Amino acid sequence: MASVPSLASTVQQRLADGLSAALPDAASADPLLRRSDRADFQANGILALAKQLKGNPRELATKVVEAIPANDVLKEIEVSGPGFLNITVTDAAIIDTLAARAADARLGVPFNESAGTTVIDYAQPNVAKEMHVGHLRSAVIGAAMVEILEFTGETVVRRHHIGDWGTQFGMLIQFLIEHPHELDHKAEDGGEVSGEEAMSNLNRLYKASRALFDSDEEFKTRARARVVDLQAGDEETLALWQRFVDESKIYFYSVFDKLDMDIRDGDVVGESGYNDMLVETCRILEESGVAVRSEGALCVFFDDVKGPDGNPTPLIVQKSDGGFGYAATDLSAIRDRVQNLKATSLLYVVDARQSLHFKMVFETARRAGWLNDEVKAVQLAFGTVLGKDGKPFKTREGETVRLVDLLDEAVDRATTVVREKAEKVGLTEAEIVENGQYVGIGAVKYADLSTSAARDYKFDLDQMVSLNGDTSVYLQYAYARIRSIFGKAGDRTPVAHPELELAPAERALGLHLDSFGELIQETAAEYAPHKLAAYLYQLASLYTTFYDQCPVIKPAPAQEVAENRLFLCELTARTLHQGMALLGIRTPERL
Repeated sequence: MASVPSLASTVQQRLADGLSAALPDAASADPLLRRSDRADFQANGILALAKQLKGNPRELATKVVEAIPANDVLKEIEVSGPGFLNITVTDAAIIDTLAARAADARLGVPFNESAGTTVIDYAQPNVAKEMHVGHLRSAVIGAAMVEILEFTGETVVRRHHIGDWGTQFGMLIQFLIEHPHELDHKAEDGGEVSGEEAMSNLNRLYKASRALFDSDEEFKTRARARVVDLQAGDEETLALWQRFVDESKIYFYSVFDKLDMDIRDGDVVGESGYNDMLVETCRILEESGVAVRSEGALCVFFDDVKGPDGNPTPLIVQKSDGGFGYAATDLSAIRDRVQNLKATSLLYVVDARQSLHFKMVFETARRAGWLNDEVKAVQLAFGTVLGKDGKPFKTREGETVRLVDLLDEAVDRATTVVREKAEKVGLTEAEIVENGQYVGIGAVKYADLSTSAARDYKFDLDQMVSLNGDTSVYLQYAYARIRSIFGKAGDRTPVAHPELELAPAERALGLHLDSFGELIQETAAEYAPHKLAAYLYQLASLYTTFYDQCPVIKPAPAQEVAENRLFLCELTARTLHQGMALLGIRTPERL
């Protein structure tokens, strides 16, 4: 089905037609339509137009209104103030438009079949290291943007750029060679090794190898020689390196499973995946003059990037000793994503503290011709997760908080909240446990996604699992409440009745439901999942007002009124369910 025009776009077109008829010289002017507290919509464009035409704005506004023929969409247009237009649409137009949305599996949200290909770089853990709270935002924001962009028609390629290369692997591999049974383990129950067991093994081995590296100069020398072997592609060294990568993946995937995220093995392309491209990348940059040799290193300089001493701070692509840094890998990744994956957009969900690095990398790629007017790169920079005290989130001992501990605690808290209401709803123990997972993980995700990515936010589990306020639990309970209504509706079914007069709460809910398609497009275009979260919270709030003011079952309204209100309930539930799914949050049917 084709996308459903929103009432806003229909009103916009009616106003544009009126402008064109009344003021031919202003045929292309924008009416500047927006939602309003004074009416359904307000148009402010005639004020700017009056300046351009050197006319009286109220007189011009009156001419435009008179030029709009009577129709079934616009109920009233009032000229207000210096020349604003306050516009009220008909009740029938609201319900007719919503009925068209309800008839579409996509709720009328446009699908752009000619959209491009976006590569999203997100969820970037490091091999042989535990994931901590700092990994949360990249994973959650990135996964939401994957869903949102795919829903709007974009072809999305996921890339998990894991840290799987570097000098620390010389130390780890050499230790494993000298202690060959350190990774020879079985799960305690004899089955598959769990993520926690895998991480425990890696932690133990890392600490032991680090202690030896720091205390034994001969081991340190052997470990450094092992780095050379790794970079040279020595078979035995690579085989042991692969064991660390595989063991880490068991752990990574267990954490992503807790986060209710789909991570595919083919999407994991770490730093090592670009090793074969590094020399070529440097050659291209140097031969094209984009990069130059400075004190033996291959560097790219920028007029606007200077150090504290006022001297230019370059992007170092290749070190003076011949080694490659992050820049060489990131630039090679851009080459691969543009030339091989045919990306038209590159989206990097990366900590804001790396903004200068990516600014320089992107500018270097533009100078090299890999980025241009047809191919863009954007850093979706995110802020820091803070504790309740407003400081970076740490344990009481000052350690970085383990991500699995944080997720487990969220699920425990949420399960307690679910259990308190379980008897009233009649949930089984299995449903309590399952819903506790959905509510706990949803709470963590929503707290992150409801904050603009660029801002820091406080991690407060008490607030996150609260039934009140802007939380995912509030939204999940709103959805479950709607689903429960249908179990009490008897033989009454959802039916749209455009002939009925709507109550104020019905109108407000209906107009908000109608803006879902435009909101999704805006969220996708701006890479702003917090806008979708804000929309869903407002939807749940408007539904709560509707539920309080407009009886659906008891006291029983007239048949047609009940059917129309059930129709609004059903469309609200579907919109909540779809919107939450795009954020990666489950909506249990009973809660």
